[in-house]
This record gives sequence, C-alpha cells and structure tokens, in this order.
Amino acid sequence: MTPVELSRTVLQAVRRAVDEGELSVVVPQRVIVTEPGAGGCGEYATNVALQLARAAGKPPLEVAGILRPRLVAADGVEDVVVTGPGFLNFLLDRRVDPLQALVREIRERGERYGHGDALAGQVVALRVPYEVRAEVVADALVRIVATQGGRATVEHGEPAGLRPVPAPEDPAPLGPDAARWALLHPAPHDRPRITADHLLQRESNPLFRVRYAHARVRSLSRNAARLGFTAEPGPLGDDTGPLAPTGADTRLLAPTGADTRVLPSASADIGPLAPAPADTPLAPTRARTATAVPLPGDSPRRPPAPHIPQAQAHPHPLQTPLADYPRILTVAATHRAPDRLARHLVTVADAVLPFLTCVLPIGEEKPSAAHRARLALAEAAGTVLAGGLSLLGIDAPEHL
Repeated sequence: MTPVELSRTVLQAVRRAVDEGELSVVVPQRVIVTEPGAGGCGEYATNVALQLARAAGKPPLEVAGILRPRLVAADGVEDVVVTGPGFLNFLLDRRVDPLQALVREIRERGERYGHGDALAGQVVALRVPYEVRAEVVADALVRIVATQGGRATVEHGEPAGLRPVPAPEDPAPLGPDAARWALLHPAPHDRPRITADHLLQRESNPLFRVRYAHARVRSLSRNAARLGFTAEPGPLGDDTGPLAPTGADTRLLAPTGADTRVLPSASADIGPLAPAPADTPLAPTRARTATAVPLPGDSPRRPPAPHIPQAQAHPHPLQTPLADYPRILTVAATHRAPDRLARHLVTVADAVLPFLTCVLPIGEEKPSAAHRARLALAEAAGTVLAGGLSLLGIDAPEHL
C-alpha cells in the first residue's frame, strides 16, 4: 500500500465514522500520511485524530479509537497502533510488498501519478512583474497547480505576489530547456546562475543527470523489447541489494576533465551509468520502537513488538523518492515552489541511475521474472521523471 492509497483509506474511515454517527465533523479534503516520527512505529503514520479532535468535541485518543477498527479492517493493513497523544501508526501487511504496490500504481496512473485534489475548486491568482524568471515560474505553477485540482491565473503588475530573485542576465542563449531549468531549479530567494554549466554532459550538471536517467530508462525498455520481454511488477531478486552492483565501468561519460560537450538533440543509445552522488541515501531505515497507547475501553495489553516487514527491512533507494512524489507535487502547488519539484527530480535520478546496471540480463543470462520486475521499477522512475519535467516545461528525451 502506497502513501496515496493509505491516505485514501484514512479518508474512507473518517467518512464511515461520520456516516455512522460516531463522529460529527466535516470530512477533510485530504489526509497527510508520513513516515512515523519519534516514538512511532510501522511504515507510516498520520495525525488525523489530532486534527479532528477539536471539531469532534472529543479527545484525540477517543477519535483515534473510533477510527482504528475501520483502518485495521482495510486491505493491506495488518495493524494500527496508537501512540503519543493520538497518532495512528500503520503496520502494513507483510504479504504485500509496498514497492510492488507503488510500481503498479505508477504504471496504472502514468504521468498522472501524484495528481490529487489538495486545491480542488480553488483559483490561485499569480500576480507577477514583467521579468523573465517570474514569467517562467508562473508558467510552471499553472501546470503544477492543475495537478492538485486547482486553477492558476497569471496577472502582471504591482504589487506582485510572486517575485523570485530576477535572473542576472538573459537566459535565452542556453536554449529553452536549460534556460527553464536554470530559472526553476534554485529556490525563489536564490539568484539563478545563467552559465554554460547547464549545457554540459557532465555528472556535475543536475539537469543532465535527470534527462540522462530518463533517456537511459527508455533505452532499457527498447533493449528489453529486443530481448523479447516487457516489464511486470514483482520481486526484484536477491542480487540488486540496496544498490545494484555496478560493472567495471561506472563512469557517466568520458573523464569529466576532458569533456565539455553540450547536450545533443539526438544520438545513439547512451552508454555507461553515473555513480551515485555522495549524498545518495544508502543506509537502511532504522527500525523504530513505540509504546502503544491504550484506547478508551481497551483492556490492558502488552505493547506490540517492533514491526519490520521483510520487504521494508532494507527498502530500495527508489522507494522513498517515488512514494514521496505526490507530496512534493502538493507542496510545490500549495507553496508556489516549482523548485521543490525540480530538486526532487534530481533525487529520483540519482536513486535510479546506479540501479539500471542490473535491469537487463548479462551475457548468456536469460530474462527472468526478476528482470521484468526491475524493468518495471526503472520504468516507474522514468514515468515520474517524464511527468515532472513536463510540468516544468522541459523536454524529456527518448535519446540523449
């Protein structure tokens, strides 16, 4: 079960409690599901009981006690533990691999994965000055706001409500894609760099890493078709590990000291892969322990043992970036921050690149179910990269 699916499950539980007369509240438009905080347990948690307590006229623990039985009965949920003042912590069914469920959801929704209703029915007025960076930011926000069910309008004049730090010079010589990235990737309060670095085919160029990762995934799909197999979500096999093994050559391109080429419009399928940057999260998530809070009417019971599903003991580096994409879209839309989306695409690219070396069979190896599953995961990452780049107004190349 993915965070998006779990959020919908919580909303359904709240609606049932309201329909059955146990809660008297307005059902919220959305529920935030995140990783458990300090003192939490399981895979995900939500503070919805605390949010509804005042409107319901009940203590948060009582609200949590009303919601818990409905959540425990949901498919994919093994148990729900209440901790602290009323946090609901979800222990997912060990038989359901959350990574497989995530890949299936991305495949089903395509580039609409991550779209939600956080701004449903709302009109977001963007008033900007006549300045190139403000124009580009507003243009991206129109598309990003639409992913959350809202509609953005753009007006010009003073006082401006959206005023990122202006570009120091005309970015047009960089070309449309690199120019937009140069203006959208920095935070609004940071001055953008309008330099040729955005055109280099080098690992130090985040735009290149993102577009390279997308093109590399598309290349793997084409090569898999030549080998006679397609993607299908499933177990990845035992040899992928937290990061896939790399071959003898893990360079992104030729030695960076000698390569200063700009991005070509098209070329043959791309070659060696990039090593993961130093800040790529490699360490497995540490298990959290929690003390269950007895709910009103509960008989005393021992706290549950820490719950670490087998599939979550060493989560794949792609799982969190892909699962977090819907939240990033919501944040980018509600905070008018397309830079959050741009930086998240870099995170996804840096997580997928080291994995791509183990997707296709090597040598005389025959395509297996594990190869189909790895291809499905890679294509899911490619879908997120393509969708995110499209929202920023940047081309996602099939070849690079």
